[in-house]
Amino acid sequence: MTAERILIVDDEPQVHRFLRPTLEAAGYAVESADSGAEALRLAGARGDPGAAPATRFALVLLDLGLPDIDGQLVLRRLLQAVKLPVIVLSARDQVAEKVAALDGGANDYLEKPFDVDELLARIRTALRLAAGHETQAAIYRHGVLEVDTTRRTVRVDGAAVEMTPREFELLALLTRDAGRVLTHRHLLERVWGPAHTDDVQYLRVYVGHIRQKLGPAGSLVLTVPGVGYRLADPAG
Repeated sequence: MTAERILIVDDEPQVHRFLRPTLEAAGYAVESADSGAEALRLAGARGDPGAAPATRFALVLLDLGLPDIDGQLVLRRLLQAVKLPVIVLSARDQVAEKVAALDGGANDYLEKPFDVDELLARIRTALRLAAGHETQAAIYRHGVLEVDTTRRTVRVDGAAVEMTPREFELLALLTRDAGRVLTHRHLLERVWGPAHTDDVQYLRVYVGHIRQKLGPAGSLVLTVPGVGYRLADPAG
């Protein structure tokens, strides 16, 4: 079986020296780029004769602070050309940067320095989502919580939990991308429509209702401060 190939895009040599053996030990094949232009060439996103095939990588780890092209622009160009998961690894800790990257299509965002085990878990989640395993599943199960998006039912420890249509729609969105951060803007646009993308208080109120109704299982709905929400990944 061919190892899934990951592209690390970072201009810091020590990051490559640290991540390459870590990822290879976890069973991945690794390639490196130290600039935005090199990343786009390797990922087949430049459309020039020297570009690699677009299917070459399973996932990209992308730093935003690149020397030649801003990482946010690299992200946009990558996703315009190829469909693959991107996890942003960056020392930029501003909430606006995180939101822009996630709204721009990044699957996840980790601040440097990060925990290696957490990074590997986020990689596994992103690859599962890309393969369609989580999105195809109609039932989300995690501990005592079960959400059936086909039958539109929610159960905690076998007992039915009544949800309003909007509460269920919000919870179902989180289950379909379990493990992935969904921004306030994304959730508001999908549940309330484009006219409500700034109404974050709506979201806070509804998430509060959902957590209350789920009881102890409400702790599975995780807040990413200033950015959005994540539903705990059943696979850990």
